[in-house]
Amino acid sequence: MERPFRFGVITPKCGSGRELTEQARKAEALGYSSLFVPDHFVDHDLAPTVALTHVAAVTDTLRVGPLVLGNDYKHPVVLAREMATLDLLSGGRLELGIGAGWMTVDYDKAGLPLDRPSVRIARLAESIAILKGLFAPGPLTFHGEHYRVTDLDGMPKPPQGANLPFLIGGGGQKILGLAAREATIVGINANLRTGEGDSRETAQSLLPEATDQKLAWLRAAAGEGYARLEIQSLLGFVHVTDDASDITRAMAGSFGVSEADAVLAPATLVGSVDSIVDLLEQRRERWQMSYIVVPIESTETLAPVVARLAGK
Repeated sequence: MERPFRFGVITPKCGSGRELTEQARKAEALGYSSLFVPDHFVDHDLAPTVALTHVAAVTDTLRVGPLVLGNDYKHPVVLAREMATLDLLSGGRLELGIGAGWMTVDYDKAGLPLDRPSVRIARLAESIAILKGLFAPGPLTFHGEHYRVTDLDGMPKPPQGANLPFLIGGGGQKILGLAAREATIVGINANLRTGEGDSRETAQSLLPEATDQKLAWLRAAAGEGYARLEIQSLLGFVHVTDDASDITRAMAGSFGVSEADAVLAPATLVGSVDSIVDLLEQRRERWQMSYIVVPIESTETLAPVVARLAGK
């Protein structure tokens, strides 16, 4: 059974509280399900927890979440209290996005050690275990390789409790394996092992064949639990036009693939409202992608598509 579509927006910066309020209320009014804030130190102005608390306070139904928190930036005990408080203050509207960290410049600028991916993923797995343990009733004791927590009863407890959705994204087999075991929402992302988001390798990892492989890894790791997963895609570019021929040719040339494959790759949406509706339905049929997140500047651009597909 196909999951119904839902849509979110992501905003890395704003000029004032009033601007963020307007962005959030507009997204809510236009039928978007959620608003996300990323967690990087360069070109991303907003601190996720503070910004999301503001968004929750000025909206009624909009879900909120970080997309995604860098696990190495905060100890999980500190993070658990912040996230449980956010869930409490939002009335149970948190979607907790968390990742292993990947952007080299974040680590370089902040003077943080950048361990190899396997270490970061192992540390993330321990952090998730601690978060879930502190969200659960009663005290937690956890002694792992990276963290030690002793007889700590995490407070407050999030209203969503065990149903609080974790969002984990990735483009590699190990991180998608962890997502299969621990997440409710799985973001199918580029492979970011280079630590840069604009390399040719990153772009190639977004193509349909590479996406097929990611879903195969996820399905194999999740087993019978695969049906419970909601598959999310984060778009970098949205353009609604009745004549997309020039853009699609340029995309195909950039990727070195056919125009059909360039358009199908789940990092962009280009075309008329009708063709975008068809395209999203194709992606859902092929990859189960039903949760679409777009940049905040695309909120109104995609609104006709949201009106057509949200909840269906």
